[in-house]
Amino acid sequence: MKNEAAQPKNSSGVTAKVVSGSDSHIAQQGSVYRSGVSAESVGSTMLWLGRISLPAGRRTSAHRHEGHETALLMTAGQEIEIWSGAKLERCETVRPGDYLFIPAGVPHVAVNRSLEDAEFLGARNDPAANESVILMPELDGIVP
Repeated sequence: MKNEAAQPKNSSGVTAKVVSGSDSHIAQQGSVYRSGVSAESVGSTMLWLGRISLPAGRRTSAHRHEGHETALLMTAGQEIEIWSGAKLERCETVRPGDYLFIPAGVPHVAVNRSLEDAEFLGARNDPAANESVILMPELDGIVP
């Protein structure tokens, strides 16, 4: 007989879940997403965690996420540029091992000018696999 004390559960009987990950999909802004933890996969109500990639020689469309923050860890690739600000006036270089934080509502564009795909581990406080994205085509021509 199992020791019930060794098998803690919360009051609703919900327990931890292991997720193998999902198939990839191209997000509205152009990056490739592979969800791990999401509302769809485990019933998450506050968190998304997964892998994001930006293929070599590609960029995202100008966009913002009105209702959520995004945190990224670059895990592979050479480097990318992240352009951000109201008029995409700030450019920073992100390299493997760097963390990147994008506040809610901040317009941004990611550019991968290298010959290697850029890979990230990403988390956000929007649990949906297809996050809320507001495209900003009026800013697309600013980033060279």
